[in-house]
Amino acid sequence: MAINLSSSSYLVLGLIGLRGPSSSYQLKRAVERSVGYFWPFPHSQLYVEPRRLADAGLLEESAETEGRRRRTYSLTPAGREALREWLRDPDTEVFQVRNEAELKLFFSELGDEGTAERLAEAQVRYHQGRLEEFQKMLERLVDVPDLEKRVAPLVLGVRIEEACLSFWHDVRESGVRGALGRTGLPLPGGHAGRHPD
Repeated sequence: MAINLSSSSYLVLGLIGLRGPSSSYQLKRAVERSVGYFWPFPHSQLYVEPRRLADAGLLEESAETEGRRRRTYSLTPAGREALREWLRDPDTEVFQVRNEAELKLFFSELGDEGTAERLAEAQVRYHQGRLEEFQKMLERLVDVPDLEKRVAPLVLGVRIEEACLSFWHDVRESGVRGALGRTGLPLPGGHAGRHPD
């Protein structure tokens, strides 16, 4: 049976490919400790998607006959080939940042005095915490053999958090105009921004 495969489909196939046979609960725990940091999605899909993939012949399902009757899924040859075919294609969807803080900043002129600065203060705390969390994980995992490719997205996460922290720090310390000024580009109103020191 042919089905449309989504990013969530490939996430399930990939996790089972890395971990071996897994239950939906085990997949949920694996996501929380790994790709969930950079690929958030509803965990309920980890209970629905494996069954759908099993119906399509991409996963094999086995169920316990006693106790909790837990279902475990493993890759079939067709599932492994679907995963490899996806990995062969270097094209991806457009990179998206969907952050409510950016939406609030966009509309902040409609708020009261200090709206942008309060938002920036909260974002500095948030991104500082995320950065520290990522750095601790990186320190713990960077020397584990054969994990380089799985750890690489964490390095990207650190760099993104550093950029976010720098931006929100500028807004907090110098206001929105100060953050714009650090681009080195002309500012609205004809004033030139300055390059970072």
